[in-house]
Amino acid sequence: MIFPRITAAIFVVLLIGILAAACVGGFALFAPMLTYGNSMEHADGKIVSVGPGKDFVLKTATGASLHFQCDSSCHASLAHMQRHLHEGAHTDVYYMPCRGPIDRAPCLLAIDVD
Repeated sequence: MIFPRITAAIFVVLLIGILAAACVGGFALFAPMLTYGNSMEHADGKIVSVGPGKDFVLKTATGASLHFQCDSSCHASLAHMQRHLHEGAHTDVYYMPCRGPIDRAPCLLAIDVD
């Protein structure tokens, strides 16, 4: 009779762990969109260059290079982005398209970089 109780306890602990991980993952995925509204977009890849300032270029898995502007509203530190650059770490960027003149190339305003 002791093994069914141990099995049940292990099952409950695993169930709670899986549910907690799903909730945390879902919150991490949708929190920036909830904070900044529906105009928020997501890109991921590796940072290939940083500068001037906190502006950076992200290379996506498809090979596209996206240039992001990171101004005072950007939630990222220069040291954090440089660490991602030197380590080749995977980077998630939540951004909004910039509004500007029609004749200029479209710009991307980074809001959250991790």
